[in-house]
Amino acid sequence: MTPGNSGASTPEDDDPFGYLYADGQANGAQPPSGGYGYPNAVNRVHTVGKRQYGQPAAAPNGQVPQQQGAYGRPNAHYAAPETLPGGAPTGRQSGQGDGRGPNTKGLLIGAVAVVAAVVIGIGVAMLNGDSDDKGKDKAGDPAATATESSEPSPSASSSAPTDGALPKSDAEALALDGGAAKSSDIKGAEAAGGVYVGNFNNVGASITWTVDGIPEDGKYTVFIGYGVPGKDGTATLTVNGSVSSRPVNLNNWAHAPEGDYEKGWTKTYNWIQLNKGTNTIKISCEQGNQCDANLDQLWLAKGWVKSG
Repeated sequence: MTPGNSGASTPEDDDPFGYLYADGQANGAQPPSGGYGYPNAVNRVHTVGKRQYGQPAAAPNGQVPQQQGAYGRPNAHYAAPETLPGGAPTGRQSGQGDGRGPNTKGLLIGAVAVVAAVVIGIGVAMLNGDSDDKGKDKAGDPAATATESSEPSPSASSSAPTDGALPKSDAEALALDGGAAKSSDIKGAEAAGGVYVGNFNNVGASITWTVDGIPEDGKYTVFIGYGVPGKDGTATLTVNGSVSSRPVNLNNWAHAPEGDYEKGWTKTYNWIQLNKGTNTIKISCEQGNQCDANLDQLWLAKGWVKSG
């Protein structure tokens, strides 16, 4: 442009794209050196049909950059993480190592076994306790020995066994010694004819019963029918020549008034050991005994019992 010239005389002279038209080219329009008329612009003008899309553009240095893989297709240069050292595992892993959860069935069986063991242990302990208690009841007081002596039953009179399995004796059949004598003055004796052994309250007085027909060795109980004048007494027991360590308790189980022999009839017992066949049972008044009593009957029971 020159001063006074307001521009090209025709529009194409001022059109930066005039080189694209025939008129512009006829008037000498030239394309800009930077492309699109802008300095340093990338020349993207190509002849129609020459541009091939999808091909990598050449870098300024003439090298073609590596092509990225098409959509949906793996890049040949891509490596999966699991193929690299220390990469991700290739399969699903489980904390148990076999893909299964904890063995809950085994745990349940173990718990049931423990509970069963505890229940069985408690049951055995209870059974043992019952057995011990029953054993104590059956054996009696641990302090009791083969010469246990006490009241068989709170009765005012004696009673002989009725089964007839073992021998029994009235006063008439007893051997007397040391001043003991038979009498029938005091009523209430259950021996035949009301006969009893009196005058027993003297040291050395005794009665001896020779027993025949004991079926076997073992434990027996000897019962003694007697009467006391409202007070307790004692005597000494000897079986087959062996003196018992415990006396015969001639207690006032009938609770008779003092001095009343007639109301003082009762019975007692001692636990003894007998041999098969013949045995001797002796009751005597020895030093230290209180022997003010009348004796009327003796009888036996099998085993160590408290009544018979």
